[in-house]
Amino acid sequence: MSSSIPDVGDQDPAARNSPIAGEEDEETQFLRQDVPGDAVCWFNDVAHEHGTFVKSGTAMLRCDRGIWIESGPADPGNP
Repeated sequence: MSSSIPDVGDQDPAARNSPIAGEEDEETQFLRQDVPGDAVCWFNDVAHEHGTFVKSGTAMLRCDRGIWIESGPADPGNP
């Protein structure tokens, strides 16, 4: 992954944030019932477009229609 992926830190509970799902599974489908299929994901009041990757702590997250999906470690060389 490129170093141009933004490091967004941890979610601030007082800010607007989209839910984070562990992976594409039943939990994700349950979360989708509460998310209107937005074209963006929110992280600390910042909108990120569908398909965008961000680093949050030790996790890499991918925006998938309003839900963050964990997509592996933020540092693939140090899982």
